[in-house]
Amino acid sequence: MSNVFIAFQSNEESYPIVEAILADNPKAQAVHSPGLVKIDAPDSLTIKRETIEAQTGRPFDLQQIHVNLVTLSGHIDEDDDQFTLSWKH
Repeated sequence: MSNVFIAFQSNEESYPIVEAILADNPKAQAVHSPGLVKIDAPDSLTIKRETIEAQTGRPFDLQQIHVNLVTLSGHIDEDDDQFTLSWKH
């Protein structure tokens, strides 16, 4: 089993995204460090537009995650509704 991860700048814009990721990925774990929030998950991690919108109470374009994105690890599969990182075996 391999972990995927995604890391965001630690700021007010990223917090609802982080909360949405943790809500949709129960095996994911967030590690907070100064200026950075890194989320690790076994095998795959999915970010859903719908969950972020529920967290923020407003429409959200998934392309906005790139503004505060620092780094990631895994194969990317994305569309207008979700962004998924995984390791394909």
